[in-house]
Amino acid sequence: MAQAVAFSSSSFSSSSAFIHGTLTISHALKVKPPNFRRLNKSWSSVCKASWQELAGVLVFSAIPFTAVKAIANSPLGESLQRRLEERKKLAIENSSRFRALAENARKESLWYGEERPRWLGPIPYDYPAYLTGELPGDYGFDVAGLAKDPMAFQKYFNFEILHARWAMLAALGALVPEMLDLLGAFHFVEPVWWRVGYSKLKGDTLDYLGIPGLHLAGSQGVIVIAICQALLMVGPEYARYCGIEALEPLGIYLPGDINYPGGGVFDPLNLSKDPVAFEELKVKEIKNGRLAMVAWLGFYSQAALTGKGPVENLVEHISDPLRNNVFSLLN
Repeated sequence: MAQAVAFSSSSFSSSSAFIHGTLTISHALKVKPPNFRRLNKSWSSVCKASWQELAGVLVFSAIPFTAVKAIANSPLGESLQRRLEERKKLAIENSSRFRALAENARKESLWYGEERPRWLGPIPYDYPAYLTGELPGDYGFDVAGLAKDPMAFQKYFNFEILHARWAMLAALGALVPEMLDLLGAFHFVEPVWWRVGYSKLKGDTLDYLGIPGLHLAGSQGVIVIAICQALLMVGPEYARYCGIEALEPLGIYLPGDINYPGGGVFDPLNLSKDPVAFEELKVKEIKNGRLAMVAWLGFYSQAALTGKGPVENLVEHISDPLRNNVFSLLN
């Protein structure tokens, strides 16, 4: 996926929402959550580390944003901006030519325009006229009429791309630790994704990547981790709010738009060099992203019904599909 690396410009899931979801799953599983007496004791685990460790986490989290601001306001930043101005005119001309080629590629592509595939296939249906196939992944599906307003449609598309990329990354993060733990390649204190948040609520210490002693924020409580998350995302969220021009003070020109910035930073493999292939990659990305979002709905349901991870559920289903399936669980 050509632009999946653009996840650094997208928003991070709220820690409070994750914790709330963990508690909801625990309740559904009839797992006894910590009582108030234990919570009073565990409040010390929220900031149980020394102030030096706490300060280290906060400083580490603030480094990316502060470094960018420092460089942009320094003589080095001024030099980078001057160099950018010297080559920006040529870069704009090249990006204009690429956009024209991309427009022609969309006109000739099977996945765009009036002749694109539709979500009901050959079944006759009165598809909305305002869905013209200009954006990747437009199959004419809008039963709620959310895309009638062009501005709202673009906003929803931006949000969908953002969540699709996070869902793909999160699915990878949920599956890989459990797979490595089951294979014996790594030993994790908690390889199952939903139990990680619950472990932190209990005050457990988690090793990063399963490496003993490598805690980063793993020895901290959930409040400190939430602060760490917020600080780490200040820079990317500020850049996303300002637009792709936010990196120009560092001498970085991005030829694309907010969803597909391109350039060496967001397309290091230069997968967008071919306009025809790039337009097809956009479609593949949104299709895989939608699949990942649906997969997460499955992860949530599996956790609530079985209390296990998705990989373990899959292994059990393959070993005995007649006994280990969704119908037997519901019964």
